[in-house]
Formats: sequence, C-alpha cells, structure tokens
Amino acid sequence: MYKLGVLDHSHIGEGQTALETLQETTRLSQEAEKLGYARFWVSEHHGSKALAQSSPEVLLAHLAASTERIRVGSGGVMLSHYSPYKVAENFRLLEALHPGRIDLGLGRAPGGMPLSTRALQSGMYAGIDQYPNQVEDLKGYLHDNLPPNHPFAKLSAAPILSTAPEMWLLGSSDGSARIAAQQGLPFAYAQFFGVPGGEIAMQHYLNHFQPSDLYDQPKPLVCVMAICAEEEEEARKLATSTALFFLQLEKGMELSTFPSVETALNFPYTEYDEARLQQRRHRSIVGTPQQVKEGIIAVSERYQTKEIMIASPVHQFEARVRSYRLIAEAFGL
Repeated sequence: MYKLGVLDHSHIGEGQTALETLQETTRLSQEAEKLGYARFWVSEHHGSKALAQSSPEVLLAHLAASTERIRVGSGGVMLSHYSPYKVAENFRLLEALHPGRIDLGLGRAPGGMPLSTRALQSGMYAGIDQYPNQVEDLKGYLHDNLPPNHPFAKLSAAPILSTAPEMWLLGSSDGSARIAAQQGLPFAYAQFFGVPGGEIAMQHYLNHFQPSDLYDQPKPLVCVMAICAEEEEEARKLATSTALFFLQLEKGMELSTFPSVETALNFPYTEYDEARLQQRRHRSIVGTPQQVKEGIIAVSERYQTKEIMIASPVHQFEARVRSYRLIAEAFGL
C-alpha cells in the first residue's frame, strides 16, 4: 500500500494575486484530504515575487483549521535562520491546536538568494555547520529531554504537551541523510531537484540509521514532481509551465509569476534552452494516470520507500486538482 502526500509551493500564477493563490492553496488542501492524501506540506522560500508565502508555520495554522484529518506540515522550515527554541514554541502551539496532525519538516538550505539570507540572519550567528546541533536542540525542546548539561536544560517550550509534531529532515544530498541517520529521525529526499546521487543518499540513511528514543526503524519518504492528465499530450502541455519557470530560475532570471501554458508554449527558447529542457525531463513524471503511476512506483522502488510526496505545479487550478485526483484514483486512495 502506497502512502501519498502533497507538496505545494504556492506559486502565484500569471494573471493572479497572492491572495488568490493562498485561497487556492487552502482549497487544494481540502481537496487533498477528500482524495485520501495523507499529508499536505507547504514550502519556505524567501525573496521571491513569484511565491505567495514565506512563512509555513503561519500558513499551517490556517490550513489545519480549514481541514479535519489530513496531516499538515512544513516542507520545510529553514532552521539555520531561526532559534530552535522559537521553532519549538511555534510547532508545539500548532500541535496543541491540532493534535496528531502536525509535521515539522526541516531544511538545511537557506531557501533563497544570499540577500534574503543576510536579511534573515542579520545580527545573529548562524550557518550550515550549526545545523546538526540545532536539530538536536529542537528535538530536545519538543520532547523535554535536553541533556542535563545543556545551557537551557531547565527551559521548557510552551505549551507542555503529551504529544509532539513529527520531525522530518529534508534534503537533496547526502548531508541531511547522514544527520537523519545519526539522530534517528525520518528523512525525506527531494528527488524532483534532480541532484545526482539521490539513491545513494537514501541508501546511506537506511544502512546507517541509528535507533533513537523516537524511532527504532528508518522512516523514509521521497518527493517527486508529477503532472497528470487523461491524455499524455495534455499532460505535457501542462508541464511546460513548470519547465519554463525552473529553466529561468536556473539561469538566474526568475519570473515574477508562474507562467501560463500559453506563455510557456510561445516562449522564444534558444538552442541552449531546448537542450536544458531535454536534460531536465528526468526530474518530473508526466503523462496519463497509468504512466504517472508507473513512474512514481519506479522512483519509490529506487528509493526503497512506499511513502511519496507529490508536487504537481500546474498553472490552472482546476487542472492541478485534476492532476492530483487522477493520481489518487490510479493508486486507489
């Protein structure tokens, strides 16, 4: 049995506003719940005009209140910018309001360009080298088990609860895989980034997992990009929007909105662009329900997990919902 989830980036579609995009994110979480998806995660990115939100913990409060059963979470909080204590307070409050439904996904990356990173870390010392210690501290705050010699051992993150958010370490390399294995935490790999070595990173996590007080077995997840339609040609048309958006992002020319299919089809691609698009095709699974199902299963087998998070960035909202619906039906959710 496969367990599927949804990752939403809240891209502001061409011709839309941030308000309209956030309303769509809310509706999508409700549709995902109806369709049988297990989780709904939202991302954290900074300094982008094309994204409607950069504060997943605030958005999660709204999404959890707008749904009833589905787990909602961050995909993820960029911990290097923040105090683990404050993150623990935020997510304990979310857990208190919605017990057993909150996921705390953590990222090592800055989630933006250097300028936004400098602004977020203004006046504080932080960095990627501190990340493992931050994860340990956050885990200690959430479960009231900081080491006795910790400088804040007597400090509690309110509210005090009998349950805690489910922590996940997110990554697109073996760095977070190693930390997750060492600390005995769940690990989610972003396969859709297309970074080489993903299967090796997951294998390291599975082989070197050290049981913790929280988990005695590895808990892996893989996140893929999948776009589905009744006909393959239609699915490939829908996928042109995300192909153009990430092509321009890769070239350092981020678009101010997520392009429509019409804009993407009529874009003046260079020979270099066409070559890059061809090289990037392996990052996403595009096609009919059966084709997408087979593609997702193939990825899940390579990553040795039956839990898959799906990002389906489609410009037109109803087509995006239909993509998720067709995938859910193909898997019999």
